[in-house]
Formats: sequence, structure tokens, C-alpha cells
Amino acid sequence: MLKLKSSVVLGIRAGTQRYVSGAIAESFQSRNLSNSMASPTSPTQKAGGENFAQEPTVVFVLGGPGSGKGTQCPKIVKSFGFTHLCAGDLLQAEVESGSENGRMIQNFKREGKIVPSEVTVKLLQEAMQRSANKKFIIDGFPRNEENRSAFEDIVKIEPKFVLFFDCSEEELTRRLLNRNQRRIDDNIDIIPKRLKVYFESTLPVINYYSSKGKVQKIDAQRSIDEVFEEVTSVFSKLTLEYSGTV
Repeated sequence: MLKLKSSVVLGIRAGTQRYVSGAIAESFQSRNLSNSMASPTSPTQKAGGENFAQEPTVVFVLGGPGSGKGTQCPKIVKSFGFTHLCAGDLLQAEVESGSENGRMIQNFKREGKIVPSEVTVKLLQEAMQRSANKKFIIDGFPRNEENRSAFEDIVKIEPKFVLFFDCSEEELTRRLLNRNQRRIDDNIDIIPKRLKVYFESTLPVINYYSSKGKVQKIDAQRSIDEVFEEVTSVFSKLTLEYSGTV
């Protein structure tokens, strides 16, 4: 089992969270998502009512900002046929849509805070319902215990395993300062806040799944090719398991 530093999960004041979640729920209802997302059914039922033949396979991909998750996920998709869902990309798309939800999300990102779980889970489940694939890697989620609990309560699925890209704080900082992306949360003033959120909020989630024997730890401080070689080993074992040869 991984031995990771324990910490207190960062929270959002209850009053603020209730207001934001309520406004988000109203907006999602106008998009005809509320009923399907709030129901106890899992994404084994597609948006049109057609059922999947089997429960989807979900792999959470976690690691600090700059750990290489976004680089490795497309490689996993190409080599192993998974559908890549990036919580950050789904949230950013909502921001770019100019919706009320998007403006709320943008404010949270500017302050380096985690977006309320309800909106992220709803965006993820909607994407899963629309996909014909049954295999998903979910990148950058869950980022805290509330995310984890909300996903399992609403989507009714636990991950097959968690792919954890382990990287030191110093290396994460160096990479974030060097990468050339015009993102609100890559601003030099926001980076320390993002790292603080990761170490105080996401590592407890990894500890939780580690206690259940579900974490595959990857040394992410190496080269891209070296990291993917180890990732390939992990997913090859999963493929063999599904083929019934192990």
C-alpha cells in the first residue's frame, strides 16, 4: 500500500456551495440533464434509453498538475481503445460556452478552488452516456473526497483502478512554469494554490483507493517514453485479464 502524506481536505463554505449547486442544477435542468443525472441509474443506460451490454470500465487518472496525465492519456486511447474524458476539458468547454455555469466555473478556477462536485459529475456522466464505448479513462478526477463520493453515489461505479502519476512538488512546479499554455489556472500566481489543493485534497483520495488495493503508481519524473512503457505494462495486464488469459 502506498504511504502518502495524510491531510485535511480543503472545503468550500457550505452556504456558498449550496447556492452554486442550486443554480447549477437549475441550469442543467434546462438542458434536460437533471432527471438523468440525478436518477439512481448508472451510465450503463445511454441517453436514448438503450442499455450497454455490460457495465463500463472506468480508470481514474490522477497526479499533480504538470505530472503528465494529459500527455499519457492520448497514448492509452491509441494503444488500448479507451475513451478519454478529461474533467478539466469538460469544465473548460462549459466556460467557453458562455453559460451561467461556465461563468461560475471560471470564478472558481481564477481563485484556484475546486469546482463543486455536482457539476463535474454531471458533465462526466453525460459524456459517458453519449459514448458507444464501454472503457473510459477519466483524467484529473476525483480531485477530493467529495468528488469521489459524488461519483460513486450518482454514477454507481467504482474505478477498476487508479493510475497515479507520482511526481515531486519541485518537478511539478518546474513543469508548470515552463509549459506554454494560456490557461487561467497556469498563471504564476495560481500555481502554488493548485499544488496546495492537490497535496491537501487529492492525495487523500489516492490513499483511499490504495487502501482498497486499487492504485497503480507510476514514476512520472522520467521521460515520456519511459513513463508510457510502465503505463503499457499496467494496461496490458488489464487486457489479458479481460481476455481470460490470466
